[in-house]
Amino acid sequence: MNQQKVAVILGTGSGLGAALAHRFAKENFAIVMMARTAEKLKLIHSEIMQIGVPVLSIPTDATNPVSVVNAFTEIEKELGKPDVFIYNAGIFEIAGILELTPEKFLDCWQINCFGAFLAVQQVLPGMLEKGRGTILLTGATASKRGGAKFAALAVGKFGLRALAQSLAREFSPQGIHVAHVIIDGLINTDRVKKMFPERDPQTMLSPESIAENYWQLYQQKPTTWTLELDLRPASEKF
Repeated sequence: MNQQKVAVILGTGSGLGAALAHRFAKENFAIVMMARTAEKLKLIHSEIMQIGVPVLSIPTDATNPVSVVNAFTEIEKELGKPDVFIYNAGIFEIAGILELTPEKFLDCWQINCFGAFLAVQQVLPGMLEKGRGTILLTGATASKRGGAKFAALAVGKFGLRALAQSLAREFSPQGIHVAHVIIDGLINTDRVKKMFPERDPQTMLSPESIAENYWQLYQQKPTTWTLELDLRPASEKF
C-alpha cells in the first residue's frame, strides 16, 4: 500500500483540475484524477507520471452514488485513504427560468452540488480515522449571487457553499479543514481563449495561481483556517 499522502481531484480537466494535479504532485502527493470520461484524463495522467508520483485516473460520474462509491473503493485499495479531497466538478448553463428543462436544471444541481455531497461521505470516515484531512470545494461568482439566466448554476453553487459551511461547523473540531473557494471571473484555459481570442490574459484567473492558493489552504495550521476564499483578477469588478 502506498504510504504517500493522497490528493483526490473530482472534476479534472485541462484547466484548473490539471493545475491542481500538478501542484500537489510537485509536493510528492499521490494523485487521483476523476472525470466523467477517461479521454479527458489521458494527457494529464502522462504528465503527472513524468513527475514521478503514483497517479490513478478513474472515470467517475459524480452524480451517480454507485459510481462514486466504486471510485473511492478503488482509491483506498490502490493508494489508501485520501488526505486531500478537491471537488472541482461543475457545469455552466445560461438559460432563463422558462427556457430551462427540468432535466437540465436537475443535471446542473447534481453536478454542482450533489456530487460533492456523495464524495465527502466517502472521504470523511478515513479523515476522521486519521484525525486530519482537507476538503476544498470550488465555487463561483454564482455561489453568492443568482444572476438573471444563471439559476441553473447559482442554485447548485449556493448549495455547495452551504454544504461547505455545514461541513466546516461539524468537522473542523475533529481536525478536518473545509474551505470553499469562490472563483470570481473567467479562468484562462484553452477553451476560454478560443471563445475570447482578443481577451487580455491579465483579465482572467491563471489556473496555476489558483492551484497555488489551494496548496496554501492545505498548508494552513488549525489555529488559522480559512473557510471561504475569494479569488479574482485585479481588473474584475465586484
